[in-house]
Amino acid sequence: MKYLIGIILSCVIFSCAPDKPVGDTKESEANKSAVEAITDPTKGIGAIKNVTMNTPLDQDRIKRGVDVYNMKCQACHTLDEKRVVGPGWKDITKRRKPEWIMNMILNVDVMLEQDEEAQKLLELCLMRMPNQNLSIGDARDILEYMRQNDGEK
Repeated sequence: MKYLIGIILSCVIFSCAPDKPVGDTKESEANKSAVEAITDPTKGIGAIKNVTMNTPLDQDRIKRGVDVYNMKCQACHTLDEKRVVGPGWKDITKRRKPEWIMNMILNVDVMLEQDEEAQKLLELCLMRMPNQNLSIGDARDILEYMRQNDGEK
């Protein structure tokens, strides 16, 4: 009988105990999405965190950027402000950070799903930018070509 009373008393005490926190803060921080972990959302979402811009422009990169533009970009983007399928490139390097531009080129699917500015462009253009499977070097070459197109020297 003493044993039974001890069990009942233990159950009553534990049932009256205050609620424990639902999750551990360390565990919930580890489960944050990539978007929440970004320190500067104006840099976009992707592998590119910092881009060093050199002056004067790298002419070899520009030449390679022209080739990539002609092969992969020209069908949808013009070098002026005119929108064809995608937006025109005029002054893009003045409106966007270089990291954002490169992340949009390299990580377009995630950018269109999670980046507010990329989503605004999708609403404007009504067409998803295809993943062109470019390398980081190709994206940097395109960025250098964009800088030249925007009048940088």
